[in-house]
Amino acid sequence: MFRPPNPPETPPRYDLVAVVLHWSIAIALFFQVAIGWLMQEVPKQPPGPRAAWFNLHKSIGLTLGALVLVRLAWRLAHRPPPFPERVPIWQARGAVVLHRLLYVAMLALPLSGLVGSIYSGRPIRYFAFALPTVAAQDDGIKSLCSAIHEAAGWLLLALVLAHAAAGIAHLVVHDGVFARMWPWTSKTPPA
Repeated sequence: MFRPPNPPETPPRYDLVAVVLHWSIAIALFFQVAIGWLMQEVPKQPPGPRAAWFNLHKSIGLTLGALVLVRLAWRLAHRPPPFPERVPIWQARGAVVLHRLLYVAMLALPLSGLVGSIYSGRPIRYFAFALPTVAAQDDGIKSLCSAIHEAAGWLLLALVLAHAAAGIAHLVVHDGVFARMWPWTSKTPPA
């Protein structure tokens, strides 16, 4: 009598906290990038609307920076699930490098934005709260931070596209990697 092969084991998954942080940060980053591009088109005169968009961008950026730190702390305290055995070692190592670079870019953006804002000579608001002025205006530091912020933004965009492409590739080949982070994955992986 013919017996079908045993179904593959359910791949280990990231825990709920890691999944929620991952997707919350991903969605917020999408809107943050959109706001960052759109606010550049707001006319400088009158100054009120432009300042409001910039302050919203800064507020979201600081919040995202804090969420990334929480995500990083969670990640350091909780080992990720192992890759399925069928994943080539070069892909597993590439994923580690890509994730580390994502963290670097996601932290460089709010840090460079904050330091640049501190030295801009303009008041900084975190949503409805005015932050204290802690340094005098310094155009050199502000310019350097702006350059770092822009470079980190382009780097993050490239890394996110690579991350998404890898995720889609894993979804297509059904190797179990995509199921580790997708919140709506069933308990049983596809055959």
